[in-house]
Amino acid sequence: MIPTIKLPFYAKLSCILVSLIALAYIFCIAKDILTPVFMAFLFAVLLLPIFTILNTKLKFPRHFAAIVCVLIFLLFIVGILVFISYQVTNMANDFDTIKKNANSFLIEIHKFIKENFHVSIGEQKKYLDNVTKDSVKNGNATLGSALISISDLLVDCTIIPIYTFLFLLYKDHFILFLAKLISKENHAALKDILTQIKVSINNYIVSLILEMIVVSVLTSLGLWIIGVKYFILLGLITGILNLIPYIGIAIAGLITILASLTGSAEVSLVVGILIVNLIVQLIDNNLLVPLIINSKVEINAFVSIIGIIIGGTAAGISGMFLAIPLLAILKIIFDRIDSLEPWGYVMGNHMPKKFIWRIRKTKTVY
Repeated sequence: MIPTIKLPFYAKLSCILVSLIALAYIFCIAKDILTPVFMAFLFAVLLLPIFTILNTKLKFPRHFAAIVCVLIFLLFIVGILVFISYQVTNMANDFDTIKKNANSFLIEIHKFIKENFHVSIGEQKKYLDNVTKDSVKNGNATLGSALISISDLLVDCTIIPIYTFLFLLYKDHFILFLAKLISKENHAALKDILTQIKVSINNYIVSLILEMIVVSVLTSLGLWIIGVKYFILLGLITGILNLIPYIGIAIAGLITILASLTGSAEVSLVVGILIVNLIVQLIDNNLLVPLIINSKVEINAFVSIIGIIIGGTAAGISGMFLAIPLLAILKIIFDRIDSLEPWGYVMGNHMPKKFIWRIRKTKTVY
């Protein structure tokens, strides 16, 4: 039997920090490889109940059950994309109206700036011309980056379903691998960790889908009330983009404002759109997120924000989306390892009502 080595606190802290920094560094340099793997892992965990039903209850072969699960997932995604593309095609037919209303809207903005900020229309147009020239100069680099991003997206869209299929197919193979890494006396803890990870990820993704549906319905209802055309499409886009923390709702608002030009160029309509987005965000942040998301993933807001910022810096939008489930997995692991339990606690959302220092008094002998 290998004896257990007890390290002092500073040594344990150093080892933990070095390990976390090493993991973060590996993720940063290998993000293009690891990001689709993590995305596929999340989707595989989400599809796992369907796979289990097909494989165990309906007696489907493992390969066929995994293929059926991936096809169901792809059909769901394709259905949403087909609906969006159909609506966008209809919107494209109103291009002349959009162009006309956009010009009218820009004229109103020019007048507003002139009256309130005392900047003449000529100076405003001169500034816009300079910005346009700078944009044209940087256009080649921007176009190159856009093409690379599109090619990376196409590769990810192709490889993520393949990874998802392989995760489902080799599920037991990976579990046995983890069991071989850990001594038999710790298998109960390993089983508990894997079970909790599955439950946590399932709850998180289902909660995101539920939040997306509620935000889409509320936004569509609000846009319909104020008279925006294509309100169902814009509500759905808002719900989907709302899955991107912080920046998603801003992009959705901009798209909605541009789409509103198919009907009218009135400033009051733009104000109404902003008010609808603000009200929906207040409902989302103060009601939906605490009830739906935070109740399923026990990560406090401070750690969530830091994780999302780090994820966005490391891997862009995909990193922001993956930040919360990865933090939830880390917390589950930390909570079940005695030496790492304090780190799991600091990531959680448990708020003690009061903390009292319990200091044992020692008698001084003279």
